[in-house]
Amino acid sequence: MTLSDQQFEFLKDACLLITFAVNKGWKVTGGELHRPTEMQELYLQQDKTTVSHSLHQDRLAIDLNFFHPKKGLTYKKEDLQELGDFWESLSPENSWGGNWTTFLDTPHFERKKQ
Repeated sequence: MTLSDQQFEFLKDACLLITFAVNKGWKVTGGELHRPTEMQELYLQQDKTTVSHSLHQDRLAIDLNFFHPKKGLTYKKEDLQELGDFWESLSPENSWGGNWTTFLDTPHFERKKQ
């Protein structure tokens, strides 16, 4: 599978996630999809990431902002768990940063590169 095929499958799942969230009453805004190498290096120096290469650089990861209808913008794992579980149910290649054990990143949704 080519990188563009993987990106296509990733974005199809991202559309399903956003639709799922909107149907549940959430407002969703976009965060970071593509990240240049220079930005990744800067994030690494600032301890905002723990990896030297991010799937954002391959356009296989996206950060989304979720606004709860009553609470407003939230990054709390317990608020977003249903959305993260839905994301991971779409494909075994999908991973949600809210389920990571070493670095919690609840706005982050990615697809493993093949």
